Amino acid sequence: MTDIQWSDGAPIYRQLKERVIAMMLDGILKPGDALPSVRQVAADYQLNPITVSRAYQELADENLVEKRRGLGMFMTPEAAQKLRGSERERFLNEEWPAVLERIQRLGLTIDDLLPQGKTP
Repeated sequence: MTDIQWSDGAPIYRQLKERVIAMMLDGILKPGDALPSVRQVAADYQLNPITVSRAYQELADENLVEKRRGLGMFMTPEAAQKLRGSERERFLNEEWPAVLERIQRLGLTIDDLLPQGKTP
């Protein structure tokens, strides 16, 4: 994992969980990859192992990782696809309305938003 800046706004276990999810979506973690061990993450970030375990347990509860006895936690094959769907839905329902409102308030057009000569 890369450097993580902890914020006071959310519990550490939730921030850690979100970081692992971002790594899955960004392709840093791929299906079948092992997550760093609880002990390693706890040592690297000076966290209580229970905090790391809680984050990992929530990922397992959501079927994004699977426990393999004696081996650790591994990203499931369907995790990235499942996450993309839920993250898209969350973005469209929770974040996009504010973005759209700001675009409209600023009077921006599609040409203003797209880099010149490029289309999505």
